[in-house]
Amino acid sequence: MQPPSSSPIKSVGIGGRSIRFASAALLMLAIGLFLHSRYSRSLGLGPWPRVFLSSMPMQIDGWSVTDFTPDKETLALCGNAEFLEREYKKASEPQPEINLFIGYFPTQAGDAMFGPLKRRSPRPSTPREVVQITRPDGTSLPVNRCVVSTFRGRTLVLYWFRVDGRNVASELWAKYYLLSDSIRMNRSDGALVRLYTPMLDGESPEAAEQRVMKLGFQLLPLIDNCIPR
Repeated sequence: MQPPSSSPIKSVGIGGRSIRFASAALLMLAIGLFLHSRYSRSLGLGPWPRVFLSSMPMQIDGWSVTDFTPDKETLALCGNAEFLEREYKKASEPQPEINLFIGYFPTQAGDAMFGPLKRRSPRPSTPREVVQITRPDGTSLPVNRCVVSTFRGRTLVLYWFRVDGRNVASELWAKYYLLSDSIRMNRSDGALVRLYTPMLDGESPEAAEQRVMKLGFQLLPLIDNCIPR
């Protein structure tokens, strides 16, 4: 009886070791890149380009700007967040002022963006609704629209969240994306954007929204530059 042929075993000698070595090297490289990415992101060195909120232009097409400093309570509660709060007026077109508020968090600690800033997402006196506003590039942006009534009158508020490049109206979905991205990419940056204005007597929410978005249309690309995608 002839012994079993050993040729199949010999055929995988050097070639088999090379393949296994290359596979192990690729795996180690992938692990190294993954760990480097997580380490870089944890230091705030992730590949998301942005500029500081304070670099947004002070004048836009005849609109004058007044900057405000967030109150001490907000600053104390929100830690490493970056804020911008501005009031826009246009002398050539007498109308109520339009305000912009942005709170950007490079990292999240607990419920940071949704806790201390909860009062920045107002509880409306009329039901809030999600509406689509058109961006300069033709795409749509989902935002919450609501009317807040105070002793001073009615205020129209448009606000939304920005999470890892996503524009989200739902607070629930914003929290989901923050959790998902923190697990998958070690990324947990997010922002709250709010535009609001006093409403004229008899002015409808739709009309007030159109008035706000004449400025908002010009602000959206600037906001995109300041909040990472």
